[in-house]
Amino acid sequence: MKSRKGFTLIELMVVILIVGILAAVAVPLMRGRIDQAKWTEGTAAAGSIRTAVRAYIAEKGPSYNYSGLVDTLDTQAVYEALGFSSSDLDGKYFNQEDYSITSVTADPPSCAISVTSTKSGGPSGTGKLDANGDWTVTQ
Repeated sequence: MKSRKGFTLIELMVVILIVGILAAVAVPLMRGRIDQAKWTEGTAAAGSIRTAVRAYIAEKGPSYNYSGLVDTLDTQAVYEALGFSSSDLDGKYFNQEDYSITSVTADPPSCAISVTSTKSGGPSGTGKLDANGDWTVTQ
């Protein structure tokens, strides 16, 4: 009699069961990371804004009045002063008007930035980059 090579039905069912259990555990873990991944776009743009504000402060000096920068980034005077065009900060999950500078300090040169997505499919909550460079998201 010839011997047959291959897997039995029981062995294949056990493998399918194991894969199913792993998928049932992994999918909820991955779904929790989706918003976090979307926020990376907001974090990167907020960092670019912060760098632009610091360069602006270095250019103008500590005695300049920076109250005109405390506004949203869709204000023409603000985005032009910082060297951005009208759509430089538009991305997949955030528009330029979603970013707002909430405070500016000249000594030491720093600012605080708030981000809230208004785009469909964007992450929920508000992200804040404080003057120390710490990023937090509140739901």
